[in-house]
Amino acid sequence: MRLSVSVEAVCRSEGHTFSKTAAPEIELLSGVGVAGDAHAGVTVKHRSRVAQDPRQPNLRQVHLLHAELLEDLQAQGFRVGPGDLGENVTTRGVDLLGLPGGTLLYLGDTAVVEVTGLRNPCAQIENFQPGLLAAVLGRDEQGNLIRKAGVMGVVRLGGVVRPGDAIRVDLPEEPHQRLERV
Repeated sequence: MRLSVSVEAVCRSEGHTFSKTAAPEIELLSGVGVAGDAHAGVTVKHRSRVAQDPRQPNLRQVHLLHAELLEDLQAQGFRVGPGDLGENVTTRGVDLLGLPGGTLLYLGDTAVVEVTGLRNPCAQIENFQPGLLAAVLGRDEQGNLIRKAGVMGVVRLGGVVRPGDAIRVDLPEEPHQRLERV
């Protein structure tokens, strides 16, 4: 199954900051992540993960967030825009949270990101704006936690990604694996 969607914004941060700065383009490096971003690397770069085991593979090279979440949060009174929640790529028109693990996202002309899991929102979101952590979490009918703060991925093929670029979504073969936090 293939769907057409687009890149709304691209962001990066050289430091371990919560928010990332919008850029006219980012370069995705195969097996590494976003060039010039603090979270790029073959092994984990998120501080909490490094503290656990710095040799873990980096399944969080690229953070993707749907623009529709930002709009929902804005409607609730939060002041958020692209990059504010730490994402590298803000998308429009695809249900990122509903994608199965292993989905390939073709960004722009050449870049390919494989979806590895859900972003696990942390206390930094609450520190950014009080009440925001609760707003990016929910519960389903069975009471299971729903994480709404986007998905994480690894770069399978590098390339330059810009706002306005098309995204092609290629779902993996069934049976699909439901995304879990990474």
